[in-house]
Amino acid sequence: MKAFTKYTGTIIPIMHNNIDTDQLIPKQYLKSTEKTGFGKYVFDEWRYNQDRTENKNFNLNKPEYKNGSILITGENFGCGSSREHAAWALQDYGIHVIIAGSYSGIFYMNWLNNGHLPIILPKEQREKLASLSGKEAITIDLENNKIITKTFEYNFKLEDSWKLKLLKGLDPIDVTLESVNLIKEYEEKNY
Repeated sequence: MKAFTKYTGTIIPIMHNNIDTDQLIPKQYLKSTEKTGFGKYVFDEWRYNQDRTENKNFNLNKPEYKNGSILITGENFGCGSSREHAAWALQDYGIHVIIAGSYSGIFYMNWLNNGHLPIILPKEQREKLASLSGKEAITIDLENNKIITKTFEYNFKLEDSWKLKLLKGLDPIDVTLESVNLIKEYEEKNY
């Protein structure tokens, strides 16, 4: 996994509450266990009209947000089923950071385990971020727990163990491998 220290990108505001995993990636597209190829289906039902043309009123299709990689959203993001495909679809689309009011526990863990940062902020702060121009770059500084714009900064919290894993780029296997000598010692004593 790639280390996450600082990230600069632009926003995509989708300020709905209770965006569930069916909305993030509908079930008919869950035909692979590869982590790629799902980005074209993210937010499928909102993103496309019935004839598969782009819904020009949806923010992912608006020119000012086309290259956005920091999703600003509502409460209870990622609720619904436990499908990891939801995290993969957002990742494949190019989203690296999600800023929400709260998350489904399973989605939150899936997002972290895929090396991405879920940030929790109060509604007023999210609304201020969502009102920025889609062309204005903002920086997420994980080392200092800050969101930095041209005119203001917000602090955020992340549990220390997850922060360390992201800063070092450690996935669950890497964390286990950090203890390989202790594992070998235990096996030699007990087997």
